[in-house]
Amino acid sequence: MIINATGFITQVLTNPATGGETPYSVFVPHHYDARQPYPLIVFLHGTGETGSDGVTPTMVGLGPAVRQREHTFPFICVFPQSQRGSWEAGYSDANRAIAIIDQVQANFNIDSACLHLTGIGMGGYGTWSLAFRYPERWASIVPIAGGGRPSLAGTIKDIPCWCFHGENDEVISVEESRAMIRALREAGGHPRYTEYPGVGHNCWDLAYGQDELYEWMLAQTLRRHH
Repeated sequence: MIINATGFITQVLTNPATGGETPYSVFVPHHYDARQPYPLIVFLHGTGETGSDGVTPTMVGLGPAVRQREHTFPFICVFPQSQRGSWEAGYSDANRAIAIIDQVQANFNIDSACLHLTGIGMGGYGTWSLAFRYPERWASIVPIAGGGRPSLAGTIKDIPCWCFHGENDEVISVEESRAMIRALREAGGHPRYTEYPGVGHNCWDLAYGQDELYEWMLAQTLRRHH
């Protein structure tokens, strides 16, 4: 499929078994040139954006940060939407997200060595979960205000990780991120961790609001192990 539109656009994933259609949003850089590959950010939203309209996930977290930099933002971004309130790997919402990523890779010139996974709250959990399930896929992960399974840290210790959490998070305890970072370091990983003193659950506006995060993402490239 040739897609010439730029900015925030809506695409549709069709279920080959049922014919059902699921809308989702994509951000296409304004300077997009199909002759060259682009890095991709996958954004997993939090509980509040659960639904099926395909647009709400762009309203919180990464989407507003992209809009502030829209005319220079260098990444293609994809915003799948959870319908059941979970991004756990192996379940329907996560499987659909993977299918959407595959479709975006087919429709746009994506650098397969530069896929970056991030999410907030429920999507922070999803970021950890999809990293554990598909560790070979991600050039970097940026879980925000979420949590994972420290026992699995060894499977993702080599993925560049920058984790964020608010110290005073009243929804998901900061201990969740601390435990994951501790486990990664004990496994031999070198994650970055930013904890915002005095900040509650919404630490993502601070995280996504800094240009340094995107510069760091651009510097990460998948190191394929043979």
